[in-house]
Amino acid sequence: MRMANDEMKTTAPDTGLRIRTEVTARPADASPTAAEIVCRNVNLAYGDNHVLHDVTMDVDGRRVTALIGPSGCGKSTLLRCFNRMNDLIDDVKVWGELTVKGLDVNAPSTDVIEVRRRVGMVFQKSNPFPKSIYENVVYGLRIAGIGDKATLDEACERSLRGAALWDEVKDSLDASGLSLSGGQMQRLCIARAIAVEPEIILMDEPCSALDPIATLKIEELIFQLKEKYTIVIVTHNLQQAARVSDKTAFFWLGRLVEFGPTAEMFTAPKDKLTEDYITGRFG
Repeated sequence: MRMANDEMKTTAPDTGLRIRTEVTARPADASPTAAEIVCRNVNLAYGDNHVLHDVTMDVDGRRVTALIGPSGCGKSTLLRCFNRMNDLIDDVKVWGELTVKGLDVNAPSTDVIEVRRRVGMVFQKSNPFPKSIYENVVYGLRIAGIGDKATLDEACERSLRGAALWDEVKDSLDASGLSLSGGQMQRLCIARAIAVEPEIILMDEPCSALDPIATLKIEELIFQLKEKYTIVIVTHNLQQAARVSDKTAFFWLGRLVEFGPTAEMFTAPKDKLTEDYITGRFG
C-alpha cells in the first residue's frame, strides 16, 4: 500500500478554523523532545484475562501521540494506565516499567492523586458536573483546598481561554455546564482538566459523539494545547489521527504492532497488519 496524500484529505465546511487536512512530515531539523511517558514491557490483566502484552514505547513531550486500532485492542486500557484509572477496576494487575516525567506510576509509594493532577483526562462522553460553568472549571482547585476568589477567577478565565471557550461563555459563567452544546461541554471538560495545570493530557475518543463542526474545533484546540502540554489521544477515526498527531501507535489484540511518525505510518507502514488496517481491509 502506498497511499497518495490526496486520499488522506477530507472535505470540511468553511468554518474559519485552520485545520491540517493531510499528512505532513515534520521538518527534518525539528528539535527532538525528551520522552515524558516511558513504557517498557508494560502488561495488564483483569483477573485471568491478559489484555496488554509487553508494550514498549516512548511518548514525546509537547507532541500529540495517537493510539489507533480496532475495538478491544487495548488502546484505551493503555491510556488509563498513564494516570492509573484502571485502579478503579476490580482485580486488575499491571507489571512492567511505566514512568511519567520520571515518576514510577505504579510504585507503592506513588500518590495516585498527584499522578492524576499531573496527568489530566478527557473522556469519550463529555461529563460536566451539574454545577455552573464557573464551578465546573474550578472544581479541581477547590478540592485541592484553594478558596481564594481572585485565584479561582484567574484560573477560570485562563482555563476557558485555553480551551477556546471563554468568548462563548464569559457572560454566562453562572449558567449550568449542562446547558452547553455537546462540543462546548467537551471543551468545558478540557478547561476543567487544564485548570489544575497538568503536564500531560489524555483524550479518550474526545470527538466520537460530536458533529463535524465541533470536531474541527476540538482538533484546532489540540494543535494549540500541544504548545504547552503533552497529549495522548485514542481515536477510531484514522483521518483524525492523520490530521492531529505527530506519532501514531497501532495496536492489535493488546500488542503494539507499529509505532512511529504519523506521516510515515500512513504512507509507508512497515508492517503488513498496519497496512491492512489503515487501508480498511479490517477494523
